[in-house]
Amino acid sequence: MKIAWLAPVLAITAFASAQSAVKDRPVPASQPRPSQATVAQWQDRKFGMFIHFGLFSEFGGVYHGNQIDNGYSEQIMANAPIPLEEYAAAAQTFNPTKWDPDAIVALAKAAGMKYIVIKSKHHDGFNMFATAQTRYNIVDATPYHRDIVKELSEACRRGGLAFGVYYSSIDWHQPGLDHYIEGNSNPLSDEHARFNAAQLRELLSHYGPISEIWFDMGKPTPEQSNLFATTVHKLQPQAMVSGRVWNYQGDFTVMGDNQVPEYGIDEPWQTPASIFGETWGYRSWQKRENVDGKIQENILKLVQVVSRGGNYILNIGPEGDGSVVPYEAEVLRGVGAWLKPNGEAIYGTRSSPFGNLGFGYVTVKDHSVYLFVKDATAPIILPRAARTNVLSASLLQNHTPLRFETRGEDLVIKVTPDQLSGYLPVIKLTTAQGLVVRHDIPQWNQHGALKLTSAEAEKYFNYNGRGYEAPATLYKMRWYLPAGCAHVTFHTEGQGTVALVADHKATEISLADGTERTVTVGDDRVLEITPPQPFVKGTQLALHIRSMDATTCVMSR
Repeated sequence: MKIAWLAPVLAITAFASAQSAVKDRPVPASQPRPSQATVAQWQDRKFGMFIHFGLFSEFGGVYHGNQIDNGYSEQIMANAPIPLEEYAAAAQTFNPTKWDPDAIVALAKAAGMKYIVIKSKHHDGFNMFATAQTRYNIVDATPYHRDIVKELSEACRRGGLAFGVYYSSIDWHQPGLDHYIEGNSNPLSDEHARFNAAQLRELLSHYGPISEIWFDMGKPTPEQSNLFATTVHKLQPQAMVSGRVWNYQGDFTVMGDNQVPEYGIDEPWQTPASIFGETWGYRSWQKRENVDGKIQENILKLVQVVSRGGNYILNIGPEGDGSVVPYEAEVLRGVGAWLKPNGEAIYGTRSSPFGNLGFGYVTVKDHSVYLFVKDATAPIILPRAARTNVLSASLLQNHTPLRFETRGEDLVIKVTPDQLSGYLPVIKLTTAQGLVVRHDIPQWNQHGALKLTSAEAEKYFNYNGRGYEAPATLYKMRWYLPAGCAHVTFHTEGQGTVALVADHKATEISLADGTERTVTVGDDRVLEITPPQPFVKGTQLALHIRSMDATTCVMSR
């Protein structure tokens, strides 16, 4: 199946100019929402720090001398399991005197990170900020008596980093909710939803500008998800809400833990990643080996995510005393050392207009194209990009000039393996007018006909529905045809009302197997099927389209 990869630049440019005429992207399910400028600023940051730090850090993945390995260590209360009262008693000794928010900010900056998101409350219900809703918080219940979240927010402002908070919608400290449900899909009572909203108002009112609220877990109702999102946006409209607020109420889609998608996504999105796949919270007995390999692993993930249009947020799990695990700090500094000469190929870039490339990955920015070389033995070819007016090609790290040429429709960069050094070296192309890619448009056969199948369509999906078990749902299919008049016959399973988009116009039609329509395909060569427009996030196509038979109007007369 061909899943949506962002269309090449020529098609993107032409189609983007028509967005005022067609509404082929879902609109938010509630208002207010962050402005386009705010969303763009969030997307430009690309790389951030996640911090899993809380009462669970005091246990370090160990309970009564036993290593608890059946899940993430930050969920040790449920995984061990630990009785609620015994777990809560750990707050009496939780005293993270080695927590240094300015050092955390300095580490993030050394790693090349542009923002930090810290847990304000995890599933265990323990709060890392001063809240009036419960005394089960780090200020009132521990000998530390200081507001971790407040101190980090102030340090981020001093250090020039954007600041966000993680907030778990579920709370095992609440009566009746002190247990794990498969997928952490605990339903929320209306009373608990109101408790969450009250805490959100505290976080949005007393901790300065919040760049994002990273909701997580639970299985709220659509009304509860709406309550959480609107509570955030009414107080700080610029705060980006994560998709794990569920029910399509988020401002950005969240991938699965450590998931790097194999496709482009038609909205803002983020991959959350941990240095260790086994845990996010501190685990005292975690194997910490091959630091160079771990550095390269995270450089690669960062490049993969950014080349596909997303942001990458990489986690650290401080120890119970507040100190950063030296291995994790070394990994972050290693990523930062790579970013120092190569950062311009990451920050503020757009996604690759290509599918899989043998040599590696691509990002695009204004008049620059960046090529990340993973396989130095593979030909460095940008398919169908020969019309790009390249002014120069060079290695980004040391500015060594490189030769380039066109070969048919392709752009070829002439480089030998000995010219490349270090991990994932970057080639920079400077162009006169940006990257130009000719889309591979199918052509009419000798009978003036062609067949377009479902497998050939670019597909766009809704993510972050009602809980983790909710599958992604299809909302848009896009094909490319020769420009001009075409007579189309649809072959479908089922029937329903859709919008047929061609030549920058959307026409609502009733579609069923055998439906015929005559359309005019514009210069963008785009033919789309979407829900009736405008449509809200979460709306899916009402039927499955197997294929289309198209005939040029000239031949069909």
